Formats: sequence, structure tokens, C-alpha cells
Amino acid sequence: MPTKTEQSTQNPPKIRLDKWLWASRFYRTRTLAKQAIEAGRVHFGGHRVKVSKEVAVGDELTIRQGSVTNYTQKTVKVLALSEVRGNATVASTLYTETDESIAQRAYFNEQKKLANLARPDHKPNKKQRRQLDKLKQQDQVY
Repeated sequence: MPTKTEQSTQNPPKIRLDKWLWASRFYRTRTLAKQAIEAGRVHFGGHRVKVSKEVAVGDELTIRQGSVTNYTQKTVKVLALSEVRGNATVASTLYTETDESIAQRAYFNEQKKLANLARPDHKPNKKQRRQLDKLKQQDQVY
């Protein structure tokens, strides 16, 4: 009969993916975590997964959060498992984000800021709108 330490090396502890995402505070509820997994926003090994997928320590997940036009993508490595949702400091010890993921998010945030610099600071007032309409009409005539 195998001893307890041999059993733990043979069958490492695992937990359902939706529970782990909820406990690590990626999503507010398990239902939201389940919906995100089913929508294909959570990948394991580059592939979509099912809600019942069991994660273990050392697994790498890619998680996409936010709206369709404004989302962030994180690649995290599972450091610990928990079935209980704790405070944010405890939740942050359950995973670590990869360096490539951090660099990629910083790059995309910088690109968003640069794109916003091209926007005008304010909406045109009524007089300016009339002038713009007049310019557009002149361009259409020629």
C-alpha cells in the first residue's frame, strides 16, 4: 500500500478551473468564470478548455478579460490551489504573471495612449460644425 507522500506525488491535487479563477479573483462569481470559459476567453496550452478542466500547480493559463474592443490578455502560471475565495493579497499568491505577458500588456497600453493623442480635446461647437460641413460640401463639388 502506497504511503501518503507517494500518493501525493502520483496524484497531485487538482481543482476545477472555474473554482480556481473565482478564488484567484479573476472573476467576481463562478458563473462569470464559467461563462468566460465557455466563451473561449480562457485557454490552457493554447487551446480552449471546458469548465470542468482540472488545473494543477505549474499549469499555464491565458486569460482574456474586458470587452471585445478593450480587453487585456494575461498569461499566468498557477502557483497554488484554493477552493475558497480570500482577500486580494491571498489571491495574488495563487498565481504569477509571466514576464512576456507583462511586457505585452505594457506595450498595448502604450499604444492605446498614443492612439488617444490623435483625438481632439473637445467636440466642435455649432459654428465649427457648420464650417466643417461647408468644407465637406466644397470637397464634394470638386
